[in-house]
Amino acid sequence: MAASYRQALTLAAALVAAAVAGLPAAGALGVNWGTIATHRLPSGIVVRMLEDNGIRKVKLFDADPGPMDALAGSGIEVMVGIPNNMLDMMTDYGTARDWVNQNVSRYNFDGGVNIKYVAVGNEPFLSSFNGTFLNVTLPALQNIQRALNDAGLGETIKATVPLNADVYNSPASNPVPSAGRFRADIADLMTEIVQFLNQSGAPFTVNTYPFLSLYGNDGFPLDYAFFDGTSSPVVDAGSGIQYTNVFDANFDTLVSALGAAGVGGLPVVVGEVGWPTDGDKHATAAYAQKFYAGLLRKLAARAGTPLRPNQYIEVYLFGLIDEDAKSVAPGNFERHWGIVRYDGQPKYPMDLSGGQGGNAAALVAARGVQYLPRQWCLVNPNAPTADMGRLGDSVNYACSFADCTALGYGSSCDGLDAAGNASYAFNMYFQTQNQVEGSCDFQGLAAPTAQNPSTDTCNFTIQIAASAAAGRRWRRAPAATALLLLVLRAVLLAAL
Repeated sequence: MAASYRQALTLAAALVAAAVAGLPAAGALGVNWGTIATHRLPSGIVVRMLEDNGIRKVKLFDADPGPMDALAGSGIEVMVGIPNNMLDMMTDYGTARDWVNQNVSRYNFDGGVNIKYVAVGNEPFLSSFNGTFLNVTLPALQNIQRALNDAGLGETIKATVPLNADVYNSPASNPVPSAGRFRADIADLMTEIVQFLNQSGAPFTVNTYPFLSLYGNDGFPLDYAFFDGTSSPVVDAGSGIQYTNVFDANFDTLVSALGAAGVGGLPVVVGEVGWPTDGDKHATAAYAQKFYAGLLRKLAARAGTPLRPNQYIEVYLFGLIDEDAKSVAPGNFERHWGIVRYDGQPKYPMDLSGGQGGNAAALVAARGVQYLPRQWCLVNPNAPTADMGRLGDSVNYACSFADCTALGYGSSCDGLDAAGNASYAFNMYFQTQNQVEGSCDFQGLAAPTAQNPSTDTCNFTIQIAASAAAGRRWRRAPAATALLLLVLRAVLLAAL
């Protein structure tokens, strides 16, 4: 009996190991869950989708109770965020302590939220912020970590600052990774920050975007943005290393900057990396699929980078879901970073495990999504010709309240004619307004229809309808965990 039991345990352990091996990129892959949308996918549905896809890490941009409550009991590892506009408040220790009590300690119970990091701000040193957060970020970081320590959580939960890759660079005279240094105007501040992170045991968190190397720079070699080699590698004379992709080169520029600041061994987490699918000529599903396939193969192989070889890089993909209300100041692509659409439907085949081969596994779509009625808003074919002169103003009005970025040059709906452009704008407004009566009129220029006007390349959206029923979270073990428990139980019972 004892021997059979031990054999059963051995077999169960092997099955568990095999199942874990199939999880996304050794289980250290995460996603960014943004919520700047006119119609948010219910949090319970999102968490269920994460579980169905074996995604065990998620990064949030705030501490919204909706996602946090839905994540309770899931076991998913969470990086919870403090928005930039709260950093000044966090320079007061009492306020920082209260924030930690409300948004971290509150969830620290058996079956609560598995918080690992607190993200103090998000890219606060972007040049576009004109130095607004330069004097408050480090004090806020220090106070949050101190509050975590005082709450007895500092050993397991670390405060970090997600920073854009523009905080470091190489000099124009020697633009190679080995010459990487922190940006001259913030070098002293960055040195203080990384030394504090090193002391507290927290990682450096960097957001890096190979896509942006292409955006607005037609001279950038296209293949250098991906992971399958390049005809023009960058040779770093200082290290003798050839770089074949911009991800490795950018990462190692940071590694060199950390070394120059005296913390060469500081762990690095990639807080955001991804590829958008609309809003620019290079923002396509085909390019996104190619980028992620290469990145995920790299992560699964634990290839590391030339300066940190043979190691897994902790990465959070950006992002999980399209966000149709994000600012388009950086570009129209900002609303199209999701690996799934606004409704949780996958955009392209994607194997999160990094498996090689020609047939990429598909993501599991969100389940239980409810939609508005199947009706669209189009240009009214019976509108008087004389009224069509008002079409332009009506389109501008619609697009000021809805997402029309797919109509831009090089985007998915770029090929529509004038009437098609107007219909797309009218429909996006109609859906954003929840199809309420009067939202498809535009002084007689538009009319609702049950006929789907979508084309192979241009999708006319039907928005989701949020509901309490759709948002309820199934209280169950994650799919992978549940399967393992069933297997273990069956094996053990067979041995008894």
